[in-house]
Amino acid sequence: MTTPNAVTFRLPRSRRSVPRARALLHAVLGDWGAGQEVLENAELVLSELVTNALRVPVPSGRQVGVRIARDAGEGLLRLEVSDAGGGTPEVREPGADETCGRGLLLVAALAHRWGYEERAAGIGKTVFAELKAPDIVAGPAVREVAAVLVRAGQQVRVRGGWWTVRGVRSEQYASGGPAAVLTLDDGTALRVHAAEPLSVRAGERSG
Repeated sequence: MTTPNAVTFRLPRSRRSVPRARALLHAVLGDWGAGQEVLENAELVLSELVTNALRVPVPSGRQVGVRIARDAGEGLLRLEVSDAGGGTPEVREPGADETCGRGLLLVAALAHRWGYEERAAGIGKTVFAELKAPDIVAGPAVREVAAVLVRAGQQVRVRGGWWTVRGVRSEQYASGGPAAVLTLDDGTALRVHAAEPLSVRAGERSG
């Protein structure tokens, strides 16, 4: 079931993945109501974690995993970056004439807590950083219901986003099976099997 309190995506092993990760983070934190200071610090931390993951030697074809999660009750934002490589992330104290090696030093300075864990499934590790985000807002509860039980005013997770349902009606497929037709807030009609499970939540569309 999709939850609005965590977003997960995978990135190719390319330098372009760093700005892409920042852009995705910016979009997510915008939806979550994070303030400018939290946004700027989170962008710096995520950039360093993704950059480090891209530098780790890994088996061919492996990607970088990113997870952005919030805990509004604790006022925390958690950033996780996973790679399939070995090694242990360690904070270095580079000399004045060194131009790199300060990434984790920056992460340690900005994060409330950081560390790493072995991946529960597969090879490699997950490096995480938690940032204090007192202004982050809680997401509405999400549950799964059969399409026929969706009601006007609820949101449904379809087409890669959350859409407010403006109306629901029942129909029959030409084959005779039951269908639910949901009218979304952009005016389109979504026809699905009446028993198909859909993720729903209360509230207005957030994107």
